[in-house]
Amino acid sequence: MDSVLRVQARIGQRALLLTTVAVPLTGWAVHAVALHKRLAATRKDPLTGLLRRDAYTARARRLLARHGDDAAVVLVDQDHFKAVNDRMGHPAGDAVLAATAARLTAWAGGPRASIGRLGGDEFAVVLALPTDCLEQRLAQLVRMLHTPVVLDDGRTVEVAASVGAATPHTVGSRDLTVLQRAADAALYDGKHSGRAAVASPAHTTVPSINGRRAGRPGTAAWGRAA
Repeated sequence: MDSVLRVQARIGQRALLLTTVAVPLTGWAVHAVALHKRLAATRKDPLTGLLRRDAYTARARRLLARHGDDAAVVLVDQDHFKAVNDRMGHPAGDAVLAATAARLTAWAGGPRASIGRLGGDEFAVVLALPTDCLEQRLAQLVRMLHTPVVLDDGRTVEVAASVGAATPHTVGSRDLTVLQRAADAALYDGKHSGRAAVASPAHTTVPSINGRRAGRPGTAAWGRAA
């Protein structure tokens, strides 16, 4: 009988030891999951779910290094966005931003691109996009961004966006900063035109203040289908 009790005691001690070890491990696992979620949240914009600037930039540079000349940098700026907020309220403006983010994700293919909200109503996309497909794909994007947004209460918001694009092939550089500067300059050349403007090498030298360009070098602009 004593031997049985001794065996049970040893088993009980081992079980207690295993339980004691398992509790901290479980606690650390829960902590790690929570930490991962918090880190992921800091990488993404809470309204649109798109990458914030730093996370977007890191992924964009990897994509440019991987795809070389078969890549494109596309900047998008909502047209008349302040008027939407003023006329229909900030919830309507938030819905427009969320819809724009969803459309950019659908257009760019999600995991195969870097899609970021740079701030306010400005967005950026870097994706693999061969030059011979550029015109067609940009025209498609413009059509998507000009599709009215239907709010939860049934109201419809007429929307528009200006689009500027730059590629290593058309600009002569694979540097993300250079490409974004050129795409931004092209975007403002084609502002409110209803067309996507593609940067030329001249756009890399356009003076800008806070990303806003001065001067109007020539661009190639591709129209939106009626």
